[in-house]
Amino acid sequence: MRWRAVLEQDPGTGDCAVWRPELPGCTSAGERQEESLQSIREAIELHLSPSPLELPHGSITREVIAG
Repeated sequence: MRWRAVLEQDPGTGDCAVWRPELPGCTSAGERQEESLQSIREAIELHLSPSPLELPHGSITREVIAG
């Protein structure tokens, strides 16, 4: 799957911040662009990983495929 990532270089430090517009809160950074892009890949995987759910007895869960 391909994702859009926005890179912004800090003029003071030269470090690169990277974020995903479609996934609020999914951000990362690095000293170089390639390092930042690798970090955002990991951040996307963590952001999209399902978290354990504590559901009431009788709840029904289903997986949904989108896109």
